Amino acid sequence: MDSMCGRFVLDRKTSDLVALFDIDVEGAILPGPSWNIAPTQNVRVVIDAVPKGTEASEPVRRLESARWGLVPSFAKDLSGPPLFNARSETVTQKPAFQSAVGTRRAVVPASGYYEWHEVDGVKTPQYISLPDEELFLFAALYEWWRNPAAQSAAELWLLSTTILTRPSTGPLSEIHERMPVFLDAELASEWLDPHADGSIELVELVADAAEDIADQAQFHAVGSEVGTVQNDTPSLIRAAV
Repeated sequence: MDSMCGRFVLDRKTSDLVALFDIDVEGAILPGPSWNIAPTQNVRVVIDAVPKGTEASEPVRRLESARWGLVPSFAKDLSGPPLFNARSETVTQKPAFQSAVGTRRAVVPASGYYEWHEVDGVKTPQYISLPDEELFLFAALYEWWRNPAAQSAAELWLLSTTILTRPSTGPLSEIHERMPVFLDAELASEWLDPHADGSIELVELVADAAEDIADQAQFHAVGSEVGTVQNDTPSLIRAAV
């Protein structure tokens, strides 16, 4: 498998994220806490962007709602596969991601995520998190897509995002061959900086550093209810009995 399973948790209120990330601008309509976020749903993303049409050079930090599944700017419609993961090894080479990795990098915060561990053909969902309820910071990209069929100004532009992955390391390699690219706070600021060159060197820097965070990860088996996206309660992350 090349991708993660495609489910994660963010149980924090928006006000908590605004304070934690020192947000300057909060999006008008943001999703709330969820324990079963799936591709094509809206997620909360942190973006540093220089406002267009101004002389400002300092980026403004924004908390926005984005469709999980990047839609390339050249897409004609939304019928393509949801690009919810991007391989860090090839992200600078793929047409769908090349433009975004240059200057449109984001952070997707997560309380944890689910992965299905397969043994002898039997898949068991695992919930992966950090100690002391610390948030994961997933390295991500974002893109703006202009909707040619828009009937109103509100429908004209779609913001979407994808989460970078890399080969698993440490204890997480026992569960799945891929894992998200985790960021610490210092690297998150560098990753978000729109003035920084989104080169393969930057991607490799953050991908390599993810190993230290992966070593801190903890996991436990959870119930099969997480497999149904309509299920969305805190009980999903409890250890299976």
